[in-house]
Amino acid sequence: MEKEKQALLALEDGKIFWGTSFGSAGEAYGEVVFNTSMTGYQEILSDPSYCGQLVAMTYPHIGNYGLNADDYESIKPVLSGFIVKECCPYPSNWRSELDLQTFLIENNIVAINSIDTRALTRHIREKGAMKGVISTEDLNPESLVNKVNDSPGLEGRDLVKEVTLDSQFIWQGGFKPEWLPEAFLSQQFKLVRQQPLRIVVYNFGIKNNILRCLASLNCQLIIVPANTKAENILTLKPDGVFLSNGPGDPAAVEYAIENVKKLIGKKPIFGICLGHQILGLAFGGKTYKLKFGHHGANHPVKNLITGKIEITAQNHGFAVDLESLNHDEIEATHINLNDGTLEGIRHKKLPIFSVQYHPEASPGPHDSLYLFKQFVDYLEKEVGEKFQMTKSK
Repeated sequence: MEKEKQALLALEDGKIFWGTSFGSAGEAYGEVVFNTSMTGYQEILSDPSYCGQLVAMTYPHIGNYGLNADDYESIKPVLSGFIVKECCPYPSNWRSELDLQTFLIENNIVAINSIDTRALTRHIREKGAMKGVISTEDLNPESLVNKVNDSPGLEGRDLVKEVTLDSQFIWQGGFKPEWLPEAFLSQQFKLVRQQPLRIVVYNFGIKNNILRCLASLNCQLIIVPANTKAENILTLKPDGVFLSNGPGDPAAVEYAIENVKKLIGKKPIFGICLGHQILGLAFGGKTYKLKFGHHGANHPVKNLITGKIEITAQNHGFAVDLESLNHDEIEATHINLNDGTLEGIRHKKLPIFSVQYHPEASPGPHDSLYLFKQFVDYLEKEVGEKFQMTKSK
């Protein structure tokens, strides 16, 4: 049996964690965050929102059901590195096609296991998210701490440009032909419409399951690069515009903020996660860095409109400051029950709304799927009113 290779995780404040390598050899830098999901590691690994981050799983046993071609959230993983307590080398599930270690090595992802992830999580909760490095090459703690302190952080960085695609395309059910556009949605969300609604999707690092959810509601999806100009969006004659999730500091994605400003009042808009933050900035608001962010599938959120509580999947390190928004135009629709941060907004007059969390439930609960139907209802109302106006003329 091959001897396990030693690996070292070093944080910018000098905290050191020794472990063993179970991914690619090398060094990986990024902001260390912890995710509280018990399942869904494949979706987390392939979520473009984790670009620039070292993701630590709080659940101790990861990899036990393997990976498969259907559950990827993007073409390839872009996270900086992966941290677990124990990697399962022998997955057991009828859908499994690949084990976790092989996946990490094939995708050149540096990973460390056999460390105390509980101690790491407690440290981050107390001190805040911080830069870190995983290394299988330089095992000198002092050297690594110096290196990580010289590395860039997330604030002020536009990571969207690293995950968006360069060209426009129409969603056909997935990046692989076997993916079905109606996956994960129940019968009550299926609609019958003669002509599909046309939605232009800004790709800031979008997850496939968001596209599946919209497509299953009989929507034609035109996915465009993150820097597409508002004027070009309007030439596509969409019924609505969707702002996707993505990584990094929203304030750094200035081109997206300016384009969204130009679309406000012209088309219905729905934003998720980074899309929510960009919409908030386009409305004139501000964003700020959270102490250790929200990453997991068990975050309680209150819907202020209905009074209902939703258990949500989340992945973000920044938040929109509600007090920075114009309350004559914008109102809060959702708040986080753990820390009171803003989780959703809507315009009081225009068909525009957004949420900070992930209603597509990948991984996560299904409490918030209604938001996709809500967006489609907005679009159908707009289309119906235009049809009536055209008919009356």
